[in-house]
Amino acid sequence: MYTLSRRASSETQHISKSAEVFHMTLGLLKEKANRRHRRSLPVSELLSVKAVEWIANLSGCPQTFQPTTCASEGKYRSISGVCNNRKNPLWGAANTGLARWLPAEYEDGENQPKGWNAGRQYSGFQLPLVREVSNKIMRGSSTSILEDNAYSQMLVDWGQYIDHDISFTPQSSSQTAFSEGQDCLHACTNANPCFPMQIPKDDKLSRNKSCLPFFRSSPACLNGQTDALHVRQQMNSITSFIDASTVYGHSADLEEILRNLSGSDGLLAVNSKYTDEGQPYLPFVSVQPSACLQDPGSERVECFAAGDSRVNEILPLSVLHTLWVREHNRLAKHLTRLNPHWGSEVIYQETRKIIGALHQIITMRDYVPKIIGREAFDEYIGPYEGYNDSVNPSVSNVFATAAFRFGHVTISPVLRRLNESFQEHEHFSSLNLHQTFFSPWRLIKEGGLDPVLRGLLGRPAALQSQDHLMTEELTERLVVLNIPETLDLAALNLQRGRDHGLPGYNDWRLFCGFDRVETRSDLAEVIGNDVLVEKVMDLYGHPNNIDVWLGGVLERPLSGARTGPLFACLIGKQMKTLREGDRFWWEHPGVFSPKQRQELQRHSLSRVICDNSGVTEVPLDPFRVETYPEDFLFCGNIPSLDLEEWKEQPDDNIRLKFTYTLLFVCLFVHILI
Repeated sequence: MYTLSRRASSETQHISKSAEVFHMTLGLLKEKANRRHRRSLPVSELLSVKAVEWIANLSGCPQTFQPTTCASEGKYRSISGVCNNRKNPLWGAANTGLARWLPAEYEDGENQPKGWNAGRQYSGFQLPLVREVSNKIMRGSSTSILEDNAYSQMLVDWGQYIDHDISFTPQSSSQTAFSEGQDCLHACTNANPCFPMQIPKDDKLSRNKSCLPFFRSSPACLNGQTDALHVRQQMNSITSFIDASTVYGHSADLEEILRNLSGSDGLLAVNSKYTDEGQPYLPFVSVQPSACLQDPGSERVECFAAGDSRVNEILPLSVLHTLWVREHNRLAKHLTRLNPHWGSEVIYQETRKIIGALHQIITMRDYVPKIIGREAFDEYIGPYEGYNDSVNPSVSNVFATAAFRFGHVTISPVLRRLNESFQEHEHFSSLNLHQTFFSPWRLIKEGGLDPVLRGLLGRPAALQSQDHLMTEELTERLVVLNIPETLDLAALNLQRGRDHGLPGYNDWRLFCGFDRVETRSDLAEVIGNDVLVEKVMDLYGHPNNIDVWLGGVLERPLSGARTGPLFACLIGKQMKTLREGDRFWWEHPGVFSPKQRQELQRHSLSRVICDNSGVTEVPLDPFRVETYPEDFLFCGNIPSLDLEEWKEQPDDNIRLKFTYTLLFVCLFVHILI
């Protein structure tokens, strides 16, 4: 979520640098040709597809167009997602381009974001400054936060956690402009990769500056579309699949770091310095001292290491990551007892397979229907019909950059920490949101996971209100590591959409089969708030210009949903591709036995909390806000996963061979005697 804090893996950084060299080379060639011809020419008119591929390879990009050979058999998914689809091995794999459901819209047709060229008009109007949009629309007219009477804070934080399982767009590997050499932290002019957010005068965040820093997303090397190789695409540095890459990572190097390779029971590494009432914490990062914030005057606590580098962004994320590492080790130990003949690698892979399945079940069964509503779920996703190798599961640009960021308007300004009676904790008070950023020390020194978990389960989520769309904790006090000032998440979202060349709100309405919004009355019909419509139209001038993220979050939610029609469509379509295009989806015949699938369905996030924390009472559905104590159950009443269905008898043939060998040895010894 907090974009500028992201640190990509070494493999991703290498590809990112190569991609930047590639795009910079195309830009220089284009610039030279334009000077010669005295007019602007697209790269497609200057270079053939073969020439573009050749330049990409010389830049150090992986040779994407060379065929990848996939093994005909393979019981477990690869850590990088490669070869999930044997016909298209890179679909959904880490370090490949985000999918484009609609063509990108850049100001030069190839690379420049919307708003790059001063004075450029759209439908007769200039695009408004993103910070101005945030100030005038996101803050609204009310300071009060509405509470969701149906769903708990856990719903919000699971959304962020699962988003980090399927998409991670790294920012540029460079902090300075390629041509001018200016520092993007201080520059207020556009020069790749600097795309600063201009701010109005007398703005709270101005601090005598005319802009806030913004780094463009790193381009992908090649986008896989041979007809548009030269058009900038952004990268997904992790696997698109719901595969618990948050726990295991997305590359062989990271996976090895996260494993405990010293034992024979397939465990993940845990913290060697601290425990949480005997339960393990995540291990610390290897490079120390790390950038995480510290408790003044106290012993250092480093950043946690996990399958996703964003683990430290906010305390609930760190808590969920920790829960799943504990659950892996708990299941792995049980499987080792059941199947001592398996060995470390099989134990690890079988446990990883179960953990991935649970991520899929909790997300698709318990989370998505609440977000988009049951009606939209049935329309866009429907019942599982099996694996389809013609479905590309890659996460789409509009989903990662706009639709799944709907949750930012449901974030509470306060993180509640509760005691065993689900009341305010006597020793560890609730925290303002900005106090939870990059602060793993608060878990280790302030009560561990349990007070935070009870706050997530026992308090309602913030309910989106058109009178107050986003808390000032995010628009005025967003903390980002390595950035010396606080930022604005709403402005970052809008600028990121422009950086990625996302088409506008109306184009996506058409994509989903809805009518275009042409007039103020049309807009009033989908938003339902005349005051808000006037503000939007005064800023944008024309409905075509509305940024897709803003248009999506302003729509009235569907019945029983937390999104409007557009985002319900885009999220639903994406979730369907993630399910249908995954050869290892838990329901796909052959991945698990029918009895194993039956057991997996019994499991729940509530049970994972029971088995891996000190919380002893939970709601049956952790995403629903319930009243304590009457609607909470003791953990003993929550169904659990019975691993007996994973017990494997050694093959009878092996037993027979062993018997014959033993008889032969006995006979041989008898003869010798």
